[in-house]
Amino acid sequence: MQTIKLGLACLLLLGSQVAWAHPSRPAIWGESAMVKVRPETPPRVQRSVSLTAARNEFVSFQVVLHGGRSGLRGVSAVLPELRGGRSRIHGGDLLLYREALLDITTPTPPGTTPGRWPDGLVPDVDEVVGEKRLAFPFDVPAGESRAVWVDVHVPPHARPGTYRGAVSVKGDGFTSRVEVRLQVVDALLPSTSSLRSAFLLWPPHVCRAFTGDPVCPVDTQVRLLKLFHRMALEHRITLASGFPREVNLPTWDLPDYDTFSERWGPFLDGSAPNRLPGARMTALQYLGPANGASLTEFQTEADARGWLSRSFDYVGDEPPYGSTWEAVAARAELTRMSAPNLRTLLTSTVTELEAHGLLEEIDIITVLVNFIDGTQPPYEGDQRPKYDDFLTQPNRELWLYQSCASHGCVAGEPPPPENIPGQGWPSYMVDRSAAKARGMQWLDFINGASGELYYQTVGLLFTAWTTQFRFNGNGDGTLFYPGLPSVIGGTTEIPLPSLRMKLIRQGMQDYEWLKLVSDAGDPGYARAVARKLIPHAWAVPDDGEAFDRARLQLIRRYLQLCRNRATPP
Repeated sequence: MQTIKLGLACLLLLGSQVAWAHPSRPAIWGESAMVKVRPETPPRVQRSVSLTAARNEFVSFQVVLHGGRSGLRGVSAVLPELRGGRSRIHGGDLLLYREALLDITTPTPPGTTPGRWPDGLVPDVDEVVGEKRLAFPFDVPAGESRAVWVDVHVPPHARPGTYRGAVSVKGDGFTSRVEVRLQVVDALLPSTSSLRSAFLLWPPHVCRAFTGDPVCPVDTQVRLLKLFHRMALEHRITLASGFPREVNLPTWDLPDYDTFSERWGPFLDGSAPNRLPGARMTALQYLGPANGASLTEFQTEADARGWLSRSFDYVGDEPPYGSTWEAVAARAELTRMSAPNLRTLLTSTVTELEAHGLLEEIDIITVLVNFIDGTQPPYEGDQRPKYDDFLTQPNRELWLYQSCASHGCVAGEPPPPENIPGQGWPSYMVDRSAAKARGMQWLDFINGASGELYYQTVGLLFTAWTTQFRFNGNGDGTLFYPGLPSVIGGTTEIPLPSLRMKLIRQGMQDYEWLKLVSDAGDPGYARAVARKLIPHAWAVPDDGEAFDRARLQLIRRYLQLCRNRATPP
């Protein structure tokens, strides 16, 4: 108990309780992962960070530098190890990145400011193929701040206890250190996320970003997409549609299922190399032709290979806008007749399905977060009880998703009125607070959703370093960056994570803590913590410290429940 209290106290030092440094002198300080460091971020005095984590959990923090009047040149950083007694965390479990800035000229509405925002992460040594890249050295201009992102993965076999180390920072004419203290608690997070996810990926966007042409050979697609799958699984999300496609068609390029299994089976069964040992995909979208024979064959093959329970057929998108109700009914009927054990997924609401007589045809209702606890008719107020009867039936699931509706999809139209400082809808936009990107998985838990859909992850991959403005938001449908050697160094082209992917991973891990507390015997406590943090879907706070406090409350309660179970009556 004392170590968790200490961790909370130290964690809070990363926020409002730190002292401000004099802006005329260069400054280096430790910062929480929940602050987006922009060039205008003022300097602070905080020379240490304190972290708390389970085994097989990622925790992150930042080392920030301010240039003062003269600027800093030739900056590099290193974290050799974290040592706890005879145990240590080192090598690929400690990763450093330089935070790249995206120059935003048209801000996501409402209220965000234009200018440079941190998002792209350039690794020192990348986590995919292990090559040295161009994170360092870099310069910090006079009067501006720059940040280094640090990822710590606690190995599954790490001994509980206190680990210590330091990030050493040096440059032309200076050296400095930020001390790191990590408390590893006696708990283990699963490698495969308990919250299912289907984050979608359109391969032609990958081809264009890496080859300049949206059409690229299947071998090239396979090579690149394997790297994307690994990156996604290490961030606890699943690229459910990330497979080669036929030229100019939405259907997958599928020579045969043996070939498919050879290429993608390791990601589905958990045998692919990964820092999360055994991590496997939690969802698989059927991407074959819309005919009965192909659906039947997929059901047979997926069942035989252990994939069917995670598979779904996306029978329509947001009818009547993305699909007509007639098309949804026809596709759902085809799937029911040809592959009755393949579950159908539709982005809609239970109200709409009832109105169109399709409630029995859909297995996974995927609801826009704005419609599960809305502020406007017909979805004003808590809509979750309306799904109770549906969820009592076998193999039925509720998923949630967010979209441009969280900020307003059309320029010039009034944005959602709920988006005011300190509250608003969850958001994966670059120019939103870090807390907004971490909030979605808490809402998944609060609403009893078993999965999350996100419509696209590489929408503007081709221009990710310069602009990601799409559907009136910066970063809408783009979570990766193209890691071309000409940009990041090394010899191998790789996908790179965004800062937002790190925050989504943190949200996925928060979900695990909520589930651990619930499964250990106190679901009421987990719900109370979640509801206090986010009382409504439209009230996600901007206070990153509030998320950190809530997480530590869950950790403390879980450890207490474990001790109580171990104590004989």
